[in-house]
Amino acid sequence: MGPGDIAYRGVKIEAKYDVAEYDVLILSAEESDGLIAWLNDNGYKIPAGAEPVVGSYIKQKMRFFVAKVNLGRMQQLGRAYLRPLQVRYETAKFMLPLRLGTVNANGPQDLIVFTLSKRGRVEAANYRTVRVPSDFDVPLFVKDDFANFYRAAFDRAVAREKMHAVFVEYAWDMGWCDPCAADPLTVAELTALGAGWVAAGGNELLRRAPRGGLGNAPYVTRLHVRYDAVSFPEDLTFIETGDRENFQGRYIMRHPAVIRESCAAGDAYRAALPARLKREAQTLADVTGWPQKEIEARMQANGQPVAEPQ
Repeated sequence: MGPGDIAYRGVKIEAKYDVAEYDVLILSAEESDGLIAWLNDNGYKIPAGAEPVVGSYIKQKMRFFVAKVNLGRMQQLGRAYLRPLQVRYETAKFMLPLRLGTVNANGPQDLIVFTLSKRGRVEAANYRTVRVPSDFDVPLFVKDDFANFYRAAFDRAVAREKMHAVFVEYAWDMGWCDPCAADPLTVAELTALGAGWVAAGGNELLRRAPRGGLGNAPYVTRLHVRYDAVSFPEDLTFIETGDRENFQGRYIMRHPAVIRESCAAGDAYRAALPARLKREAQTLADVTGWPQKEIEARMQANGQPVAEPQ
C-alpha cells in the first residue's frame, strides 16, 4: 500500500533520497491519522498519543523528515556506527519541534543545541534563558572528577529552575579568542556547518584576525536544556540577540602557596587558608547538592585541611 491509498489519504512523498546508510523521505500530510497509519504500516513505530502533536504540525504546514537505516547498504559501506545526518532547509520559524519526542520518552530528555549566528548570542524566546553556574572557587579534587561535578551542578541548576529554563553553557565570538583553548573552526568548516555568509578563506584560522577584525565572524552559542512534556509544553523557539559578550562556564582551582619562611604575611596567609577552603566546600555543596562533610573528607584526603567551625 502506498501514499495514494484511502487509509493514507492526504499523505504525499515530497522527496526521496538515498544518503549513505539512510533511506530518507520528506512527507507532507493533510490529516494526522493518515500520516500515522502510513508510518506504522511502513515499519516506523509511532507512539500512542502522537496524533494531537502531529496534527498541530500539519496545521502549521510543516513537512516530516523520515529516515530509515538501510542495513544492507550500511554493511556494504563497512560502517559499524551510524553517521549523523545534516539537514539544510530555509524557514522563517527559528525553532526546534520537541513535543513529538516527549510522547514516548521514558523520563526527561537532554538536548544540546549549537547555533551559529550573524548578530550575536541566541536564546530561547518562549522559555527563560539562564547561564550555567560559573565563576567560583572549587576544591582541587574537582579537576580529577570534573564530569561528576558538572553533572551534579547541572542537575542542581535544573532543579532550582524547576526544569523550566534553557541554559547557556558557552557563547563566543568566533572572530577571536584570548587565549585559544583549541584551534577555532576554519572558514571551510564553518561554511560546511551552514555559516554560508563567512567569506571564502580556505583553511585560514579565524583566530589570526584581531579582535573585531572579522565583521562577518559567526557567533556560536551552546544551549543545554532538560525537558519533558510537562515542563516544556511548547516547542523550543529561539531569538537572535545583538549581544556578543563572551561567556563560558569557569571554575577556579587555587593551589595553596608553599611558604616555608616565617613572616607576618606568610603567617596570616597560613592562618586564613583553612577558612578559605571551608568556603570552597560550602560553595561546592550548594552548587552540587553533595554533602558538605563528604566534600571536606575528600579535601582532607587531597591535602586540603578544612577549618573546624568555631
